[in-house]
Amino acid sequence: MAPSRSRPSAVDTDTSMSDAAEPVIHADEMEVDETPDYTDSDTNPNTTASSVAGDHMLDGRKKRSEANQLRRSIFGKKHDALGESKEDDSIRRFRYLLGLTDLFRHFIETNPNPKIREIMVEIDRQNEEASKAGKKGSRQGGAGSSRGRRTEAEEDAELLKDERVGGSAETVFRESPPFIQGTMRDYQVAGLNWMISLHENGISGILADEMGLGKTLQTISFLGYLRHIMDIKGPHLITVPKSTLDNWKREFERWTPEVNVLVLQGAKEERHNLINERLIDEKFDVCITSYEMILREKSHLKKFAWEYIIIDEAHRIKNEESSLSQVIRMFNSRNRLLITGTPLQNNLHELWALLNFLLPDVFGESEAFDQWFSGQDQDQDTVVQQLHRVLRPFLLRRVKADVEKSLLPKKEINLYIGMAEMQVKWYQKILEKDIDAVNGAGGKRESKTRLLNIVMQLRKCCNHPYLFEGAEPGPPYTTDEHLVYNSGKMALLDKLLGRMKKQGSRVLIFSQMSRLLDILEDYCVFREYKYCRIDGGTAHEDRIAAIDEYNKPGSEKFIFLLTTRAGGLGINLTSADIVVLYDSDWNPQADLQAMDRAHRIGQTKQVVVYRFVTEHAIEEKVLERAAQKLRLDQLVIQQGRAHPGAKGPAAKDELLSMIQHGAEAVFQTKGATGLAAKGTDLNDDDIEAILAKGENRTKELNSRYEKLGLDDLQKFTSESAYEWNGETFGGKKKEDGPLLWIEPAKRERKEQSYSVDKFYRQAIYGTSTKAEAKPKAPKAPRQTPCHDYQFYPARLRELQERETAWYRKEIGYKIPLPDGDDENLSEREAERALDQQEIDDAVALTEEEQEEKMVLSGQGFGDWNRRDFQQFINGSAKYGKNNFERIADEVDSKTAAEVKAYAKVFWQRYTEIADYTKYLAVIDAGEERRSKTEHQRKMLRKKMGQYRVPLQQMKINYSVSTTNKKVYTEEEDRFLLVLLDKYGVDTEGIHERIRDEIRDSPLFRFDWFFLSRTPIEISRRCTTLLTTIVKEFEDVHPTKNGVNGKGKREPDDEENDEDSILGMAPAKKKTKNGVKNKALDNVKGSKANSANTSSRASSVASTTSASVSKAAKGKGKKK
Repeated sequence: MAPSRSRPSAVDTDTSMSDAAEPVIHADEMEVDETPDYTDSDTNPNTTASSVAGDHMLDGRKKRSEANQLRRSIFGKKHDALGESKEDDSIRRFRYLLGLTDLFRHFIETNPNPKIREIMVEIDRQNEEASKAGKKGSRQGGAGSSRGRRTEAEEDAELLKDERVGGSAETVFRESPPFIQGTMRDYQVAGLNWMISLHENGISGILADEMGLGKTLQTISFLGYLRHIMDIKGPHLITVPKSTLDNWKREFERWTPEVNVLVLQGAKEERHNLINERLIDEKFDVCITSYEMILREKSHLKKFAWEYIIIDEAHRIKNEESSLSQVIRMFNSRNRLLITGTPLQNNLHELWALLNFLLPDVFGESEAFDQWFSGQDQDQDTVVQQLHRVLRPFLLRRVKADVEKSLLPKKEINLYIGMAEMQVKWYQKILEKDIDAVNGAGGKRESKTRLLNIVMQLRKCCNHPYLFEGAEPGPPYTTDEHLVYNSGKMALLDKLLGRMKKQGSRVLIFSQMSRLLDILEDYCVFREYKYCRIDGGTAHEDRIAAIDEYNKPGSEKFIFLLTTRAGGLGINLTSADIVVLYDSDWNPQADLQAMDRAHRIGQTKQVVVYRFVTEHAIEEKVLERAAQKLRLDQLVIQQGRAHPGAKGPAAKDELLSMIQHGAEAVFQTKGATGLAAKGTDLNDDDIEAILAKGENRTKELNSRYEKLGLDDLQKFTSESAYEWNGETFGGKKKEDGPLLWIEPAKRERKEQSYSVDKFYRQAIYGTSTKAEAKPKAPKAPRQTPCHDYQFYPARLRELQERETAWYRKEIGYKIPLPDGDDENLSEREAERALDQQEIDDAVALTEEEQEEKMVLSGQGFGDWNRRDFQQFINGSAKYGKNNFERIADEVDSKTAAEVKAYAKVFWQRYTEIADYTKYLAVIDAGEERRSKTEHQRKMLRKKMGQYRVPLQQMKINYSVSTTNKKVYTEEEDRFLLVLLDKYGVDTEGIHERIRDEIRDSPLFRFDWFFLSRTPIEISRRCTTLLTTIVKEFEDVHPTKNGVNGKGKREPDDEENDEDSILGMAPAKKKTKNGVKNKALDNVKGSKANSANTSSRASSVASTTSASVSKAAKGKGKKK
């Protein structure tokens, strides 16, 4: 039971001193920085579409405006209350951290925020004064100085200070607290006490217990402590993966049912109701939502002054540049708590990103953090001690082996299996297709992309060849034994599942590829195994139903199929005791997440994890890289060790090493490899041999990486894989001989048969049931590639075609019969005979023709590729075909002179390009757009020239349809037109600049509607106004066909958009009497009505704004 303690003041919180990154939002600033989420139809369901004009609409708007103003005022006061205690909390936090170790001074003083520097100066001043007072007291002598009388002011100041910092009492629970409806384990109570200690010292932290130790319960118990002991009921924000939303809600109902929980999730309409009915009015204690909803509903969520922001699976914000990380940093909170079972996934910079989110005032600069732990110029033991001291206050990390004695340790075995015959063939095909890249002969830019693609294809082949189009025999496609024996992994899985079924075990099967789950589903149906499935496309409700179905007592479901990423987060599947990792994830933490779906609290059996690895293939290297990452996590987090270097995505050389691993052996193999050659004939002895071999190799791999220390990890590269028995064979390979060159398999030339009798004989007797793929016709070596957009001379193509024909004659190439039906057999044979005759009659090029070919090959634009050509077309459309300087800016690595030379030839020979009309249409459309823009610019300049002070004097002749739905005031429209004329109609970023001008202008200080317009909405309104200006001058001086030569006025996209802003229904069509809208007729035809109708801006703000009132009066006088 917790001891009683004095209740702290309402401002006793941690605010992380985030003034620089998260400014306090005052009531008069909130709507300036965000789009107001109120409209006529949204805020008041009683508002109808018929409220187009009149006093009823204005009264409704005024009431809604007042309600919104009141709500903004309440939010503003809460943010102000939150900001009042920031400086005191920061001083308290800094004092606590500096008392632990002076290392934090280095990080705090590198923060560029001037307020933080002022706080540090104040702390140093207070320390100095305290030191002087201590010395003075000691000189005056012993206890006498401490008995000196204090003045009333001094005592009041000390009491006020104690009240502000909340006293020094500490809360410590010895057993499960009474407000928890159940019993917590000892280590969970210790975790609760740790979080309470953080809260009392004003520090945010990371709960980094290993997966399965009950981090959710510890977090709920801490919120219960805030509610029952500290009387802080909320609001709290918890962000979790979508798959765990329902689990979090159930845990709250189980442990603290009195907490009012709001789950913000669902379709747009459902969320809209939740926001209006519960969120905005703060009818909740805890709001649980997903990462996606944080991004979608940020405008609502960032209005709150949160007590705690809690992020489950917090490694989602390890990249400070991601959208989620940036958005959630905008939210204002007193404290933050991160929950993750994998605090480190790649490098120390990601650890800094988490610490920066928690305490931006302490960990403000990543460079300072990285440099401090670089370890390059310091003793490694010193670096270890420094990192350990820095992490200790913020991070609690415990593993199951240390705290959960009732949970048996999991047993992880890597099972190595060969490839089936079909897998070997496809593996060879993939390597042969990009043999130059496999041998490291690719270019610098494209090679890594190609290597990544090869890696992906090889990993698919290791899983199952049926993942490739055309590999599965059919049609008709059958679910048969071939599904098993054509993949080594499937053959092994088939035998293992049979044994596990007899043992009474239940199995989770994880794979990265959802299409592989399709194959496994077919297998389960074929073997009549009952199963459930979850992947990235599974709906939230279906996830919950599948998990409940699998976990219910007496469930008949034997297998659960899951994708590693979608099914590895926050799901409890302790009813299974066998985990099969069909393939390994690049990130080993994702695999650990998957394992711990079964190996967690509540598991009564020993969990066995089987990881399938294809022997002598790329998967062995993927597994080695994962082991290296796990060792890094072990050093940094679990032992407080430091790894100075970053270990990001695989480098090009590392990818190449992975691909080449085992490739040479594959090319020398003609059948299945290893025990996979037995296919479905694997027996129990074979399985036992695979299991024994897997256990031994797993121990060898683990022991190898356990020996790697800090320096070894820093220097670790792909070449380290060649180290064996203390010798580095990779280095010898580079020094003693040439680079590795993999020879593709020997190709056997198949006999070509043109016999019709043989064809029918094969068709009738089934000798060949599948058509052979025809080889591509060979081309002569060392020829210049001639693309139509490169404009080589036609003579060059002729010479190269003759050269190719001679080359085919030399190698004895015979043209195959073209595909077709029996009806046109004679025509196809005649066509083949003509082509073959051309090859048979070919003669070699003479020396003069060879020289001519060399000369002609330099007369085209060989350095222009397809991308350069497309950029030339786009640039010509954008700037005009003769503006070579601007076109050159669009085309990479080409000067204006080069573009001019190319353009000259292009406009002479463009008909040689395939589909040239398509490119000409693009250029013509661009010319038309520029012409229209130039016309609008001239008309706008002419309009501006009619007035001495356009911002005050300009009259806009609105069309009937525009005035009917106009939500902008005339003053706002004049402001937009003046800025368009000032900056230029087609200036890049014009609408963002206009938005900034609106926010800076004192004219619209209280015009919330105008201040909150986005650049897109401003763009639409500007388009409408420019169309109005052009039409005004054309009505005075009509042209033959109007502005665009089509005789029709273009539809106004702004109209429908403005309707949606006010929630009004679209305007009705003309009635029989020719009047579009009676309300509009009253507005346009009656001066009195027009004069008495207040503008939209005045109804939103108030009548105290003189500028708005003038605008309303001016609007009333205009007809």
